[in-house]
Amino acid sequence: MADFHQNGSVATLHNLTRVPLDVIEQQLRAFSSTRKISLVLPSLFSELEGAALSGILDELSGADYINHIIIGLDRADEEQFKFAKQYFSRLPQTHDILWNDGSRLKAIHSQLVDVGLAPEEAGKGRNVWYCIGYALASQNSDVVALHDCDIVTYSREMLARLIYPVSNPAFPYQFCKGYYPRVAGGKLNGRVCRLLVSPLLMALQKTCGHHNYLEYLQGFRYPLAGEFAMRTSILPDIRIPSDWGLEIGVLSEVWRNLSSRSVCQVDISDAYDHKHQELSKEDASRGLSRMSVDISKALFRKLATDGTVFNQETFRTLKATYYRIALDLIEMYHHDAMMNGLMTDRHQEEEAVELFAANIVEAGNTFLENPMETPFIPNWSRVQSADPDLLRNIYEAVQADK
Repeated sequence: MADFHQNGSVATLHNLTRVPLDVIEQQLRAFSSTRKISLVLPSLFSELEGAALSGILDELSGADYINHIIIGLDRADEEQFKFAKQYFSRLPQTHDILWNDGSRLKAIHSQLVDVGLAPEEAGKGRNVWYCIGYALASQNSDVVALHDCDIVTYSREMLARLIYPVSNPAFPYQFCKGYYPRVAGGKLNGRVCRLLVSPLLMALQKTCGHHNYLEYLQGFRYPLAGEFAMRTSILPDIRIPSDWGLEIGVLSEVWRNLSSRSVCQVDISDAYDHKHQELSKEDASRGLSRMSVDISKALFRKLATDGTVFNQETFRTLKATYYRIALDLIEMYHHDAMMNGLMTDRHQEEEAVELFAANIVEAGNTFLENPMETPFIPNWSRVQSADPDLLRNIYEAVQADK
């Protein structure tokens, strides 16, 4: 059962009374008559071959308040792109596919490389960034929502509740983050959030002192959720990280650009499950190991821009503080799981904490060794300033592929 607790830093919109979906959607239809709503779906071609995305499309087909669906397609050759066009054709809404590996969009990417404004590495961050650019170029949305394409437990209610706070003209919110319990298959999931982000934020408060930014992040019940919605007007000034720190990076940009009164989080589901990443202890370039490094660097970079001074002694102390807090939290999670008839593997969880502790120091050393690193992709305001025709070129390229 949901509670009504408010943390004071981010407005939390709970699911207290289970308002019927048709009531919410009826209101969204009314809102969408004056606030057009777009949905961004960043996808790998491999996700078209799985069961999750097909179920998502079945649910989306009934979301008639969505004006435009933008699909970012990665890792697809020409035959696979043709398959994708047929695959998504069942959507009744207007929809466009950004074929990121096609010759037209690759030519635009090369133009950005020439002027030093291109995303440096492929991945979800780059995919989302180009989709945002296309949403701006289309000029047909007031609200843009985003969620992943691997959600096994997807329902249309998740989308409706995610979009509602930024679509309702009576609400002040310009950005909304979804949250949910990470429970599936009798297990307590969400390892990176539980075992890295939560204890690391606590450890940073202890090591570096109180910081409003850290308090803001601690206010989110699931800061790594990939589901969020925002007013289109803030998109030009949002910088997207190019690495796996996307979710933390977006929250950091929202903190930089908006008043806290314009930010909320909403309970969108009682259960959530998606594709799980491996811990990848042997390969730091993959899985949760890579993710933990990128998230840690994102936090360090943001705190540094706000004046926090880091050195090697700081990171050694931070590692020790994090490790103790994380072990204590494992105990709490274990008891919570037992009372709810769920399972946690304490040995595996402590192994993950040991890896994350080492990666915090690794991320700190990387941060100290590369003070001039610019991990964020330039925002679209800067890109438009450098090349006023680029958004039009992207729009025309997507239409030509279509």
